[in-house]
Amino acid sequence: MIKKAVIPAAGLGTRFLPATKAQPKEMLPIIDTPTIQYVVQEAVDSGIDDILIISGKGKRAIEDHFDRNFELEARLEEKEETLYNEMRRLADMANIHFIRQKEINGLGDAIYYARHHTGNEPFAVLLGDTIIDSVIPVTQQLIDVYEQYRCTVIAVEEVPKDKVSRYGIVGGKKLTDSLMELNQLIEKPAIDKAPSNLAIAGRYILTPEIYKALEQTPKGKNNEIQLTDAFIRLLKRENLYSHSIEGKRYDIGNKLDFLKTTVEFALRRKEFASPFAEFLKEIVASMDKK
Repeated sequence: MIKKAVIPAAGLGTRFLPATKAQPKEMLPIIDTPTIQYVVQEAVDSGIDDILIISGKGKRAIEDHFDRNFELEARLEEKEETLYNEMRRLADMANIHFIRQKEINGLGDAIYYARHHTGNEPFAVLLGDTIIDSVIPVTQQLIDVYEQYRCTVIAVEEVPKDKVSRYGIVGGKKLTDSLMELNQLIEKPAIDKAPSNLAIAGRYILTPEIYKALEQTPKGKNNEIQLTDAFIRLLKRENLYSHSIEGKRYDIGNKLDFLKTTVEFALRRKEFASPFAEFLKEIVASMDKK
């Protein structure tokens, strides 16, 4: 059983400057909910309530968000019962721990900071700037695969072939429509070097063996310790599997996808979906006239 989750959230968020100069990119809201809250909720919905967030300098806002604010709660309790209940639920949704990545040395290095917290247990990893909307939480989907094979499981999704150079790409032997036993992992390959168009999608179930692999992994692309490089070493010790996710992934790490996500989520909100849709129609109509 997977009891713990790790959420790396230590990146600088340079693509969102100046907005991220003084706040973490993971706290950028999709309407009124910070991105990382969706990620924590996915872990909780997958039956995990012990969560370690790997943060960094300038990320204190994440800790404050999941902490109690007694003054705010006192005011809301008097006037806004619904918001008061939401703030209490937020503070109590999981046992959340924090540790800082002292230097920005890549995703692999960030995960290595979790070794004392997870110990000899398998654990889930959810990237803090990626939301995945699905009926069954993607982390739960991976847990189900892990329970069968007891090995590392990596979430993947199909991407257009002309975009494989943006992602870590996997290759291997297909076992079912959604499951593959891996024999290749390449970080941001050239189109002609990619073994497939299945891109790593920001969710993992990892075994404790990953820490030994990370210890032996030198710095790779961008002079950082790449998790994909560690997986290549891990292949020598255990089988690795990929699971094609059932759901839609939203990468909040770039501005265009952030804008698209905000629009899609806004159109789902009953309180303003209809007037917002009308507003969008007016904008598009005005553009067509130009």
